[in-house]
Amino acid sequence: MSDKVVRVAELFAGVGGFRLGLEGSPESPDNTKYKVVFSNQWEPSTKAQHASQVYEARWGSEGHTNMDIAEVPTAAIPDHDLLVGGFPCQDYSVATTLKNSKGLIGKKGVLWWQIHRILTEKEVKPDFLLFENVDRLLNSPAKQRGRDFALILKSLNDLGYAVEWRILNAADYGMPQRRRRVFFMGYRQGTQLYEALQQCDKSDWLEEQGVLATAFPCRIKSTSATSWKASLSLFPEKPALKSFSIAEDLVTISETFNTGGGATPFENAGVMVEGEVYTAKTQPLYDGPAVLLRDVLQNGEVTEEYFIPEEDLGKWEYLKGGKNEVRKSKEGFEYRYSEGGMVFPDNLEAPSRTIITGEGGKAPSRFKHVVRTDRGLRRLTPVELERLNMFPDNHTHLEGMSDVRRAFFMGNALVVGVVERLGAALYERINQQ
Repeated sequence: MSDKVVRVAELFAGVGGFRLGLEGSPESPDNTKYKVVFSNQWEPSTKAQHASQVYEARWGSEGHTNMDIAEVPTAAIPDHDLLVGGFPCQDYSVATTLKNSKGLIGKKGVLWWQIHRILTEKEVKPDFLLFENVDRLLNSPAKQRGRDFALILKSLNDLGYAVEWRILNAADYGMPQRRRRVFFMGYRQGTQLYEALQQCDKSDWLEEQGVLATAFPCRIKSTSATSWKASLSLFPEKPALKSFSIAEDLVTISETFNTGGGATPFENAGVMVEGEVYTAKTQPLYDGPAVLLRDVLQNGEVTEEYFIPEEDLGKWEYLKGGKNEVRKSKEGFEYRYSEGGMVFPDNLEAPSRTIITGEGGKAPSRFKHVVRTDRGLRRLTPVELERLNMFPDNHTHLEGMSDVRRAFFMGNALVVGVVERLGAALYERINQQ
């Protein structure tokens, strides 16, 4: 594949964060490396498909589908080299098997099993995978911590992929938002990356050799336990990785993984190859420039509607403040409610807090961002929210698209700069094959 365009299929596309990170802006695209040949975006909870409308407005309708991915035949998805997507965090348990089926069926509506279905049915499977999810994926569900991620790893292993993962906080690498997400990458058996991961020292992969380590340098945290050799500077010892097997079938993992209720066995970074998992706690290595909340503000351009009226200030202060008070439930039972205070207004000299889907609208809220300017306290604009996710200004602006909806998009989106760096590191490794 050396020096060829990498063909991409983008699932759960939203307003196109993965595509922006890989191809570049549609106004000035860099299509010499990646090209999206298929995309799908479907929002089951709304009649109007707002995110898909934005996606088509930016890239056109060619190769794009706006329908439930479960209704898209695998044959309708063109062959591709890289499959990407930020799928929802759900209950991934396996419900049953089918005697006359190639695969396993998870609970209805769980979108991971649509990825599994596509990878199972594709005659020419993609060489590479890149997925994103909330970091609690490694810790879910509460009664079997780590089971959901174990099911994902095992299903990819059965399909012939090795996997590496890391929980990345975009702000740890100079980006403008503190947004923690788990990114995991798959390499199909027979590729150079699969063979390299199979043969390497797994600590070296996590710290130096892996695609994630190339894009986002890190160091494995040393454990408190040391041996006599580690105390001698001439013989430094590598930090030990936790390792275990996920050799059981998917149904057994679903029913029995970590049923004792202990902590998840998955640390914030790791690899899986041939059913063997190696995992460790890592810390970021970065000393470059940082983009702060103040750097994204549209000072002088913001209309009056974003400013907090004096009469509403008390509501904002109450919601943002600490509480230790007696409340009453709908059934009439009294209980004590407590929560800590939040910084109010938000600190302009640091990366922003995580954007949430409820960021838009004028109503006072504990979680919406509020900044102090020369003109007073105000909420963030849609363009500022886009900048916090490193989207182009007004990427989500369409005639009739409300500011509340645009804020919702950004609460669901990823930080484009993370995908840019992962895409660059992956492309470099692909061209070493």
